[in-house]
Amino acid sequence: MNRRRFLAASAVSVAGLSGCLGMGGGSDSDSNPQSEEGYDTTEQYGQNVPLAPLSDVYDWYQQDKGRFVDTRGQTQYDTSHIKGAVLSPAPDGLKENDPVASWAKDERIICYCGCPHHLSSMRAGKLMENGYENVYVIDEGYWEWHEKGYPITGQNTEASPQKYVIDGIADPAFVGDNAWARHLPTGQNEATGILDDGTYSLHVKFHDVTPDSVLTIQTPGYEVEGTIGELSSHVVSG
Repeated sequence: MNRRRFLAASAVSVAGLSGCLGMGGGSDSDSNPQSEEGYDTTEQYGQNVPLAPLSDVYDWYQQDKGRFVDTRGQTQYDTSHIKGAVLSPAPDGLKENDPVASWAKDERIICYCGCPHHLSSMRAGKLMENGYENVYVIDEGYWEWHEKGYPITGQNTEASPQKYVIDGIADPAFVGDNAWARHLPTGQNEATGILDDGTYSLHVKFHDVTPDSVLTIQTPGYEVEGTIGELSSHVVSG
């Protein structure tokens, strides 16, 4: 893997609250089969993960018909999360004492993240691979739940961080693999899939970062380090 520091000087690319779509591409759910409920699905680890609409998920929540899993990191979870949710970060959960490990395999489990559903789909795919039978993700993601004023808790429930967009390109041979953005000082991570043409688009919404904060971008072929301002001003490549 190539490693280097990325240097650039240009305007920061800032986006609104759209979903995590790649450069010139979108969700891969269109090419995957629908779930039994008629939901779109996205494939992770060989599993077709159902993308449940927020309206259905909120009904389950109100009726106490599901258990919720925050698949982000400790910093995001501590700042705010769905009330009653446990932390089990993507893709493999906590290294020790992951709360989901003690749950019954037939319980309804709803995973969520903020991008709106890449990390949560990764965690859900792993759970399905490990024999959990009733796993979903929130299609619209955590921030739609937050915006609607649904129940949340945490240290700062009003916080809604700015989103930055980092576009990149990797070797098309890595299609289907993941590109990662990591803020190492706080342990915050975001991921997205690499598309058929090698492009990817990371929509980064981290707490307590600025355009001067340093991120690490990782793909299977390279690792790049730079400030958010640097990385979001050009197409990142190895």
